Amino acid sequence: MLHRVAAALLALAPVAPAAPLEDRFPHAAASYLVAVDGRLLWARAPEKPLPPASLTKIMTALLVLERGGSPDEWLKVSPRAAKATGTWLGLRAGDQIRAGDALTAMLVSSANDACLVLAEHIAGSVEAFVELMNRRAVDLGLSATRFENPCGHDAPGHHSAAMDLWRLTQRALAFPEFRRIVALERAEVRTRDGRSLSAVTGNALLGRVRGATGVKSGFTPAAGKCLVGRAERDGTEVVIVLLGAPDRWWTAAKMLEAAFDEAAHGG
Repeated sequence: MLHRVAAALLALAPVAPAAPLEDRFPHAAASYLVAVDGRLLWARAPEKPLPPASLTKIMTALLVLERGGSPDEWLKVSPRAAKATGTWLGLRAGDQIRAGDALTAMLVSSANDACLVLAEHIAGSVEAFVELMNRRAVDLGLSATRFENPCGHDAPGHHSAAMDLWRLTQRALAFPEFRRIVALERAEVRTRDGRSLSAVTGNALLGRVRGATGVKSGFTPAAGKCLVGRAERDGTEVVIVLLGAPDRWWTAAKMLEAAFDEAAHGG
C-alpha cells in the first residue's frame, strides 16, 4: 500500500530532465529556471545552493496549509513576533490576528511579524518550526535546501536552489488557498480589537503582465533580488524562479513571454 501511495505522489511531481537544459538567458540571474506545464524548459545553475530571501516563506506557508488548521482561529502576537525586522505588517505584542489573515499578510506583503506568529503557532517556537521546515525539505527531496529561520533572513547555512524552489512551489500550488492568496495585489486584515492593516504585494508582475497569478518575491543583501513568478494563458502555465537577478521584473516579463511563445509554437 505504501509503495502505491509513493508512486502516486511521484506521478504528480514536476519532472526534471535527464539532459542538461538550454541556458536561454545567461546573464539573467545567478540561478534561474523556466518551466511550462510542469516541464523544465531553460535553466542556469538550477541546483546551485543560494540564499532564497523571502522565497523561504513558501515552505512556511506549505507547513501551515498542510496542518489544516482553521483560518478563523485567533493567534496571539508574541513580543518576539512584534519585534520582527525587515518587512512587517505592524502587529503589536498582545494583538490577536486570524490565522488566515496572518498567512495572507505573510504571502502578499512578506510580513515577517505575521510569519513569526504562524511559526510559533504551528510549532510552539520559531526554533521548533525551523526543525519542521528542514524535515519537510528532506521529505520532499529538496537536497540543496537548508533553513535557519522561517522568514528568509540571511544566515549562515540558510540556502535553497532554483530547482528545489520550483518543486516546493508546485507542492504549495496544490492548495487552492495558496493559489488564491499569492494572486492578490493587496488585502486588508484586522486585529481582534478592530485595527485595520494593509498588505500590499511586492510582486510587480501582478496587474502588469497578462495572466500573472503569483507567486512570491524576495530580497536580502546576500540573496539579491529573487522571485518565483507564475502566469497562466489559455490553459498553459509558466513558472519561473530567479535567484540573484539584478533586473528582476524586466527579466521575469521577458522569460514569461518567451516561454508562452515557445509553448504556442510547440517547443
